[in-house]
Amino acid sequence: MRLIDSHSHLQTDAFAADLAEVVATARDAGVERLLVPGWDAGSSAAALRLATDTDWIDAAVGIHPHDAATASATDWAAVVRLAGDPCVVAIGETGLDYDRMHSPPEAQLANLRRHLRLALDMGKPAILHCRSAAGGRDAQDALIAEIRAVGCGGAAARAAFGERPPAVLHSFSGPVDYAEAALELGLAISFSGLVFRRGEEASADVARLVPSERLLIETDAPYLAPPGVPRNRAPAAVQPGAPAPTFSGRRNSPMWVRITGEWLAERRGERPDSIGDGLVQAYDATFRRHSMG
Repeated sequence: MRLIDSHSHLQTDAFAADLAEVVATARDAGVERLLVPGWDAGSSAAALRLATDTDWIDAAVGIHPHDAATASATDWAAVVRLAGDPCVVAIGETGLDYDRMHSPPEAQLANLRRHLRLALDMGKPAILHCRSAAGGRDAQDALIAEIRAVGCGGAAARAAFGERPPAVLHSFSGPVDYAEAALELGLAISFSGLVFRRGEEASADVARLVPSERLLIETDAPYLAPPGVPRNRAPAAVQPGAPAPTFSGRRNSPMWVRITGEWLAERRGERPDSIGDGLVQAYDATFRRHSMG
């Protein structure tokens, strides 16, 4: 089964001790495209270094809503500068998180708006995180309003992206009509191991709605491990001087994207081999990859 991982934080400390092994194992498992998003200026620079070193890895640069209130003007200037690199194929991870609320809504909205403007200016799709508190949908409704206000679904987005999606709903979570609104605005939707959690049952219905050319999967590694991922273990070989992994519990990694891919194939009534071809094509249709010219 051909695979992609459209969202994997390989630059986290969780992979510091065995990154080369994790990347090689992902490749052996069938992962052909891998996008590493930043969440602040430092992690965005680290994502770009990974993409520069490996031709099948791409980078995204941005500031997460958790960091919206603490990111400085210098941080944002660094993100804008990094965004111009050809190895950077997307803007983010950004968005809204009204669940954990590490930054106030006003700061999150201001941060989201500057990312959406940058995405349109650069012609690189925005990677969008969106979470509401359990039982709520305020973040999803606010996100759709902001996407619509910036011109997605209209002439501005068509001028910048043509037929490509102007943004991706990363690690989809929310009601069906939220997904329908996003699809009407031309967005792509990506599914992660979150689909296996209680309260995310709507994802199965959404999975059947998304056109194949706008359908993506991801791990959100090292987070959101799907069923079947073993408990974290020490890597077999630790490079001299490398820090020990700090991630406890079940560390997700790109090789496990296959589990979500098989779930997706089952929900859509497709063969895994067939859906794998479509996922690679959708990734290439969404992101202008640096290794492809």
